[in-house]
Amino acid sequence: ITLPEKIKGKIEKVEYLNQLERYRQIYQRVNHEQATISRQDPHHGQLLKKKMHSLKSTGKRLEKKGEQLTEVPDIEEAIMIRFDSTIKIPQGKKIIDLTIERLQIHQRLLSKHIHLSLYGPCKIGIIGKNGVGKSTLIKEIAQLLLPRTDIKVAYMPQNYDDLLDMKQTPIEYLIKTKEKDEYSQVRTFLGSMKYTSDEMEHPIEALSGGQKAKILFLKMILDRSDVLILDEPTRNFSPLSTPVIRDILKNYSGCIISISHDRKYLHEVCDTLYELREDGLFETIL
Repeated sequence: ITLPEKIKGKIEKVEYLNQLERYRQIYQRVNHEQATISRQDPHHGQLLKKKMHSLKSTGKRLEKKGEQLTEVPDIEEAIMIRFDSTIKIPQGKKIIDLTIERLQIHQRLLSKHIHLSLYGPCKIGIIGKNGVGKSTLIKEIAQLLLPRTDIKVAYMPQNYDDLLDMKQTPIEYLIKTKEKDEYSQVRTFLGSMKYTSDEMEHPIEALSGGQKAKILFLKMILDRSDVLILDEPTRNFSPLSTPVIRDILKNYSGCIISISHDRKYLHEVCDTLYELREDGLFETIL
């Protein structure tokens, strides 16, 4: 491939990804409006229905356009997707009020006298030496928050196998209704996360750790989660994608409860840090 062709391919790719991002933002906004519109406003509902029909046609055109892009060498690029900007956690909303007298696993005491009280919006990072029970603590937090109906909670464990069905394809995992339009939407969004057509149809077990992490991130975005519980969120992303993930989470307007050893993530994303020690959980600084 010649240099002019490479340049042309890069320009086409950037323009296409920008179009994908604009399409995703509009689609999510209209989809949200449709889900929340009052039945007493049928005229507005009809207008939204027409707009959604037009958007679905646009999504199909974008999918075909992506297949016709000039081929360039397979160099990984940063992902291009964001959480919906309409996601909000009300100021002062109680997210969690947790007390654990003994944090243990298989009868082994890890920590004790733990108390955590959080109010939205907040983004916290939990640090601590290996073996002190950080992942065990965050699992306890997830078990407490996931059943809540007043907030939409997503959990990203350190071991992706805990959530992902390895025999499913990424498309099968992300689709809810199995409608044709949703299939096209999911393919479009996977494309914006740098999945090839083959990767979209492969079993998840055949994908890299980074690609599995992207599936979980995309599910959080599609589900419009407003509380994220993240165990080492940047761990499996490439050096090119990691800054983008940090930026996505920095600009996310929901609540984040996370564990991380990534100092840049802790500095850029988290507004409060806690250290888990054998004698409890304490607010700290890096």
